[in-house]
Amino acid sequence: MPLTILSGLLAFGLTVLGIPYFIKVYQKARIGGQQMHEDVKQHQAKAGTPTMGGTVFLAVGLFNSLLFSFLNGLNGAALGATIGVLSLVFIYGVIGFLDDFLKIFKQINEGLTPWQKMFLQIAAGLIFYFVHVRPSGTDAINIFGLHFHLGVLYIFFVLFWVVGFSNAVNLTDGIDGLASISVVISLLAYAVIAYVQRQFDILLIIVTMIGALLGFFVFNRKPAKVFMGDVGSLALGAMLAAISIALRQEWTLLVIGLVYVLETASVMLQVAYFKYSKKKTGEGKRIFRMTPFHHHLELGGLSGKGSEWSEWQVDIFFWLVGIVASLVTLAILYM
Repeated sequence: MPLTILSGLLAFGLTVLGIPYFIKVYQKARIGGQQMHEDVKQHQAKAGTPTMGGTVFLAVGLFNSLLFSFLNGLNGAALGATIGVLSLVFIYGVIGFLDDFLKIFKQINEGLTPWQKMFLQIAAGLIFYFVHVRPSGTDAINIFGLHFHLGVLYIFFVLFWVVGFSNAVNLTDGIDGLASISVVISLLAYAVIAYVQRQFDILLIIVTMIGALLGFFVFNRKPAKVFMGDVGSLALGAMLAAISIALRQEWTLLVIGLVYVLETASVMLQVAYFKYSKKKTGEGKRIFRMTPFHHHLELGGLSGKGSEWSEWQVDIFFWLVGIVASLVTLAILYM
């Protein structure tokens, strides 16, 4: 435990030191920054803000986790779980980096095409399955303590879980500080679960990433001096999925990750209803003023007809949702 805490503290310090240097290099190179939604007025002033800051906290988190895992003398199954989770996080970080690189450096607005991104995400999920999941011998989904064995079909669940939550966190990363602290809240819940299960290898990764994300939040809070980019958000979503699988508590991510589920559901409902109404009446209609849901709140509160919410109001709303959802999950597990 002392080394685990030290890893988290060091990750915080290194990220706090690394982000200003990253911003300085970014600005000195006169790299084009983040493009913003024109419909959200309070975002327009942020155009050009440095992005890809996730490169820093991800590099720090991965390096510290690996270093302190060896210092802890991990071997066997524990080392396999560590390598499995970290390899998935690293590869998803690389995918996000490529996507950001094409947008920022090559001025390709779309970045990776949807099919390219999906192919790479599935490939990374397969690597995670064969490096960690299959060697562990599990083929069952844990749903409220009941284990449903899927056999060879379990691989499809792993891919769905990893790809789905990776993109869900990516959708959540839309306003200052929202994704970084939402993931910290989720990781704190998983830290409790890992500690109770005495899976200290996973706990080390969790605490280290919490430290790195809190260091990043120093510069990502409103008004943000840097955004994490896809390199950060895709990797964080994949990490949460991998941790829920490694802890054999897959179902918990649907509740602990309620914020990401709501954000993704809002996009899916919006698209589905628009297409349905257009087919039915010839005119596409919307449920929300704008999706993901955090933009709906910014443009008119919960009802969509009230006054605009500030980013801090949206942040606090979602953070409270995440805290309550995490506490409910822990209560279900341990009370």
